[in-house]
Amino acid sequence: MLRVGVLAYQGCFASEVFGVPDLLTMATHVAGPDHAAGYEVSVISPRRRVEAAGGVAVAVSPLREVDVLVVPGFELTPGQDIDAKIANLAPEIEAIRSHAAAGNAVVSLCVGAFLLAAAGLLDHRRATTSWLFADELAQRCPGTEVRAERLVVTDRGVTTTAAFSAMYDFALELIREHSGAEVARTTARVALVDDARSSQTPYVDTRLLPRPGNAFSRRVMRWLDQNLAVRYDLAALAARFNVSTRTLLRRFAEEAGQTPLEYLHSSRVRRARHLLETTDRTVAGICAAVGYRDPGTFAALFAKHTGRRPGDYRAAFRRDPEGAAPHR
Repeated sequence: MLRVGVLAYQGCFASEVFGVPDLLTMATHVAGPDHAAGYEVSVISPRRRVEAAGGVAVAVSPLREVDVLVVPGFELTPGQDIDAKIANLAPEIEAIRSHAAAGNAVVSLCVGAFLLAAAGLLDHRRATTSWLFADELAQRCPGTEVRAERLVVTDRGVTTTAAFSAMYDFALELIREHSGAEVARTTARVALVDDARSSQTPYVDTRLLPRPGNAFSRRVMRWLDQNLAVRYDLAALAARFNVSTRTLLRRFAEEAGQTPLEYLHSSRVRRARHLLETTDRTVAGICAAVGYRDPGTFAALFAKHTGRRPGDYRAAFRRDPEGAAPHR
C-alpha cells in the first residue's frame, strides 16, 4: 500500500489538492479488488483549518508520515510578490523539509515548486514548473537547472510538474510505477487524460510572458512582428534603427536576453501556430507567409519550438470557426 499525502495550505488550489487522489481512486477501481498494489491517500496539514483559493474550505488531517508528499500550487499571477504569497507558510515549508529529510519522496504541482525552493529542495537539482513562471524560478534558484519545456521532472526523490493538468501526467507516472503500465493506460482512457504528452512547449503563449522594460528592444520586436515575411538582414535592421550591427546585438541582448533572429524565429512560430489552429491554409502556404522558403527547414524549426511537426500540431490544436474544442 503506497501512502500518498497531499499537503493542503492556505490559498492552495483545491483542484490540485484533489486531482491526484481522484485519479489514484480511479486507478484502484481499474485495477480491481485482486490487485495487490493500492493507495492510501490523505489530505494533511500542520493547521486545523485550511481555506483554499476562492474561499473553499478543505477538510484536513494532522501531519503524518507518508511515502509521497504532494504539494499543490497556489493562486499566482505574473508580477505578484511570491515572497508575500508564501510568507505565512513557514509550518508547511518546514513540513516539506522534514519529509524530504526523512528520505521520502516530495512532489510539487505547478507553482508549488516555489515552496520546495523555499524548503531548499531544488538546489543542485533539475526542476520544472508552469512555463509562465519558469524564468522566475530560474532567477530565484540559480543553483537549479529549470527545464521549462518538461511536464514532469524527477531528480533524486524530488518531483516537480508543469501547470495544473500536469498533475495528471505525474499521477499517471505514479500509477505506471506502482500499479503497472496497463492500469495507467486504462485509467487515462477512462478519465480522458492524454497519456502521450511529453512537453509543455506547445502550450506556451509568449504574449503572456513578461516583456522587457526597455524601449529599444520593444521597438525592434514591434518591427519584426509586423514584418515576419521580410527576409532577415541584420545590417538593414541595424540601419533602420540608426545603430551599428554590433550595438543592435548588444542592446537587444541586454534588454531581451536573446538575439533579434532568435526573437524573429519565435515570433514566426507563434504566428504559424495561430494559422495552423484557425485556418485551412496548407503548411507550405503558412511557411511562406511567415518568411520561410523551405518547408523542411520551417518544419524542423517549428518542431524545435513546439515539440511537434506542423501537421501534428494542427491535428492536436485545430479550432473550428465557431471556436469549438480542438479536434483530436
